Amino acid sequence: MRWIAFLSSVPVWVLPLSAAFLVVRPDANIGGNGAPHHPFRTLPEALKAGAAVRAANPDEPVTLLLQRGRYELKETLKIGPAHSGITLRSAVPGQAVVSGGRRITGWKEAPGGQGLWEVRLPEFTNGRPAFHHLFVNGQRAQRARTPNSGFFQTRAALGTQSPIDLPFRPGDLKPEWARYPEAQVVLLMKWTDWHLPLVAVDTDKGVAELLGGPRASWMDEPDARYWVENVPDALDQPGEWYLDTQTGWLRYLAPRGVNLNRVPVVAARLTELVRIEGDEELGSGVQGVTFSGITFAETDDGIPSEGLQSPQSAVPIRGTFRATHATDCVIEDCTFANLGGYALELGRGAQRWRVTGNLVRDIGAGGLRIGEPGDTEPSARDACHSHQITDNEILRLGRVFPAGCGVIVFQSGTNTIAHNHIADLYYTGISVGWNWGYQETPCRANVIEYNLVERVGQGRLSDMGGFYTLGPQPGTVIRNNIFRDIQSYRYGGWALYTDEGSTGIVVENNIATRCTDAGFHQHYGRDNLIRNNLLAWNTNHSVMRTRSEPHRSFWFTNNVIITQSGTLLGSDWGGGTNQFTSDGNLWFDRRQGTNVEAYRFAGQTWDQWRQRGQEVHSRIADPLLVDNEHPEKGLRKNSPAYAVGFKPIDVSTVGPRPKDRLQRNGVAP
Repeated sequence: MRWIAFLSSVPVWVLPLSAAFLVVRPDANIGGNGAPHHPFRTLPEALKAGAAVRAANPDEPVTLLLQRGRYELKETLKIGPAHSGITLRSAVPGQAVVSGGRRITGWKEAPGGQGLWEVRLPEFTNGRPAFHHLFVNGQRAQRARTPNSGFFQTRAALGTQSPIDLPFRPGDLKPEWARYPEAQVVLLMKWTDWHLPLVAVDTDKGVAELLGGPRASWMDEPDARYWVENVPDALDQPGEWYLDTQTGWLRYLAPRGVNLNRVPVVAARLTELVRIEGDEELGSGVQGVTFSGITFAETDDGIPSEGLQSPQSAVPIRGTFRATHATDCVIEDCTFANLGGYALELGRGAQRWRVTGNLVRDIGAGGLRIGEPGDTEPSARDACHSHQITDNEILRLGRVFPAGCGVIVFQSGTNTIAHNHIADLYYTGISVGWNWGYQETPCRANVIEYNLVERVGQGRLSDMGGFYTLGPQPGTVIRNNIFRDIQSYRYGGWALYTDEGSTGIVVENNIATRCTDAGFHQHYGRDNLIRNNLLAWNTNHSVMRTRSEPHRSFWFTNNVIITQSGTLLGSDWGGGTNQFTSDGNLWFDRRQGTNVEAYRFAGQTWDQWRQRGQEVHSRIADPLLVDNEHPEKGLRKNSPAYAVGFKPIDVSTVGPRPKDRLQRNGVAP
């Protein structure tokens, strides 16, 4: 190691060791030189110095050592080709916080007490753009909303024209709310959420007007749920806040005993915290940048003043940490917390990233987004591919945009998503593909394995999966994962979900349990192989197939299916063995036991179903779970499932692996 100091832009060797270190400390004096006793104060000046070292010694690694403290950014931290080969490392893991917010101080308790605190922010007056997120004592505070819990519901479907008519029920909305330019209606419909300004409220007609584009015909919920945010009389519950953008007064209703001058209060300032971007004009990319042990926190959501209407997966919302045309970079042991959009985005031209051992929590949209939705034929330079997303904790997502996914892969291939824990979100856990049909795309040969995906949906949205795929994906494999507790609102809580056009995908050795609708569901697709999975205790159906097409939809073989409610097969099971094949499976319904005559497969008896060429080598028998409450513990050694070809599923290493285990096995942590 050697410390590098910068005096008048001339490097001075402080310690003649093996690597160059530059120290950064957020409370340092202005004019530091990067030495331990004279550290830089800001990240941009440290990056500039690091780039100078790399330019003078291209083969020498440079580390920016971030001392503990808050690095509040006033603008997005930009990293370009000149910063290739630089490592940004927290001296104490997790204690260097790169924040997109700013501290709010000077609070006073409002006259009359009752826990209402206020402070005037002159910069947010006369309708100037305001922040959408406030964090109090490290937690996201709720912007004033009504109702405080639950939802309003429309009395009919929204209008299909622009602006949008919202038919509301008597007493739900007030005309004066439309006078507040920041008043926003948040709508939940099927698998998406909309965030639209409230323009007018007509109590005589019972119709509110929302700023927004036409509603698609398929988004036709007659009793859609919604709530209203950022109106002053909604500030009525401890933990809520309201900013009056005409006067600049920020008010917070504190829980009992909380003094806002004794806890940190942070208002979001930036939407994008870090951008790593190659130079498209010069054709030079960023290479080999590493981030280690840093906390990235406190950003806004990016909702424009005209509102936001997302078709699916909160796709208009970008990453807080965003990379384009950057290769062979690493994010390890970092924390992404209290962010407004997606946490991390690997976009156009991002290749061979390793994202491992990170904690992603309390996120506005989803965890990670990989690839670009529209890049169906990218050049070799623009292609996004070959990322390793492993051993991450990805928790508490969709706090602003419920349709955010744990991990979503757009037009990107040869990625590995493995050993992650994804939990506590309102939409799909892992989504792969972005093509509703049979068009070929770069999304192929992705491996999704050894992930624990749980507590998905939670009754908030509909039409979701533990994993979800779209379009042709030759070489894609989903294996040895646990998907459990996938609970939808109205319909569509599935664990294994091959949606429109899914083709050539292998789904094997997964455990799918406690889903609203089915352990496995295919909308439509071609030549998918669903084998050796354990589907247990799914509520409405065990297996579903929605559309029959004149080709083979899938092979469903060597699976164990156990239920005690609903039907074994749901939706459309028309066609013969040339359209789907189900064989070599073990079926068991606790209600019927081994009474074969009582079983029904798409309305047919066991014998009738087999006469159609299905389940010829299958059996009906108790699979003998080791623990009926926890199917992930597998089957007993004497299970009859083994006689039909089922093999034990190894889930011993599902979820993030301890670092010591990785090191013992020679795997890069």
